[in-house]
Amino acid sequence: MDFNINPGFAGFLFVEWVIRFIMLAFVPRHRKPSSANAWLLLIMITPTIGVLLFYMFGNPKLPKVRRARRRDVDNMTAREILELRDSHPELFPILENADRRTLARLATVLGGMPPMQGNHIEVLTNYDDSLEELRKEIKKAKEYIHIEYFIVAHDSATESIFKELEKAVQRGVKVRFLYDEVVSRRYPRHRSLRKELSRIGVEHHAMLPLNLIPGKNFTRPDLRNHRKIVVIDGRVAFSGSQNLIHRNYHRRDDIIYEEAVMRVRGPIVWQFNNIFRADWYAETKQPLLDLVEDADMPQAAGEVIAQVLPSGPAHDHDNNLKFYTSMVHAAKKRVGIVVPYFIPDESFLDALTAAAQRGVEVTMINSEAIDKILAGHAQRSYYDELLEAGIKVYLYKKPVFLHTKQVLIDDDVAILGSSNLDIRSFELDLEVTTVLYDKNAVSELEKIERSYLKKSKKITHTLWQKRPLRLKMLESIARLTAALQ
Repeated sequence: MDFNINPGFAGFLFVEWVIRFIMLAFVPRHRKPSSANAWLLLIMITPTIGVLLFYMFGNPKLPKVRRARRRDVDNMTAREILELRDSHPELFPILENADRRTLARLATVLGGMPPMQGNHIEVLTNYDDSLEELRKEIKKAKEYIHIEYFIVAHDSATESIFKELEKAVQRGVKVRFLYDEVVSRRYPRHRSLRKELSRIGVEHHAMLPLNLIPGKNFTRPDLRNHRKIVVIDGRVAFSGSQNLIHRNYHRRDDIIYEEAVMRVRGPIVWQFNNIFRADWYAETKQPLLDLVEDADMPQAAGEVIAQVLPSGPAHDHDNNLKFYTSMVHAAKKRVGIVVPYFIPDESFLDALTAAAQRGVEVTMINSEAIDKILAGHAQRSYYDELLEAGIKVYLYKKPVFLHTKQVLIDDDVAILGSSNLDIRSFELDLEVTTVLYDKNAVSELEKIERSYLKKSKKITHTLWQKRPLRLKMLESIARLTAALQ
């Protein structure tokens, strides 16, 4: 029997096998085993498509040019901190607890900003009230307003904010505005957003604009800036989980979002301003050197010791992953987690289960509602492991989607910010996290956590194992796709 093989097809098969062997050596370099295995599986199944996707999505870091700009600002910040230590030594405490000193030292090494004392923290959990409080602070602005959001929509909920910004510009306030280039396009009036900002006199720039042209400025399209920061006159800052958009995010279903936002006064407002400065410099090449003048250093406004930890693909290390994992390892009594998306790295998952197995009370609140199909089912694939380890898992009752992101450790350390506990927030998104070393602040956040628990239902391991096979299969597939990064 004669076998006639088309030369073109034979050549195609040869090229595909060459691709497989080359990528087998290339993909695992500087990549976690779970991620490398997922990419290699895709490339082995479909080499051509796999290589194309790997080119677009395989590098979890921003271009070297952008990272270099971030380091420029980091170097400026380091010099400024040395000067501040000399001029304001009272701002830099030494934590009494040795374990907490170790955590603070790690966050300082990773993010470049040390803990500072004299801060006042207020947590706002009513969605509309937090927007109104922001509007009131904008109304008081005298010199500048710095705004940075992942999602921005000009809608009925945010109209008052835009009007207040226009009034601020008219009285001579400098307004600088950053928003994510890709995500904000999904929402109403996105085409007119830039025109409106220009019309009212706001200096605005889109963050991480798409650049798919091969070269030094190529940017992986799903690397995004997920931060939420507002700084007004260097005296007050807002940060947390809430975006600048209507509470329903203009969805077609009945889901509405519940958030937590901090209003901060005191020295760490300066740290938020430094993060904004780094992001502004990355987009505009304007270093905003005037932000480091002593007049911009807020006076003590409270007693909370806090520090701000930036993270993401602009940094050389996985800042959030390292800090969160170390924090869980340091827990002795309790870990309380409130998070919308839980798709952990293996090291963080091991830290959580080990904590529960050594007697630490570990509680996690997720949402019953699913606003993103793949992410929602991927995180449910981890519940078996959590429940087996003795971790208590609760689901916040739908249709409200609990978007708050907070972690409490024992009775004296808390994290609140923009970061989820998933691979995206650990590696792919620019995030900002505030670490609080204060028992009173933790106590207030525990009250918020208890209010969430009252609106949640507890998952039992027995009942969870009885869910339909089709859901288990969907969860496994979704979990595999989460590793492609």
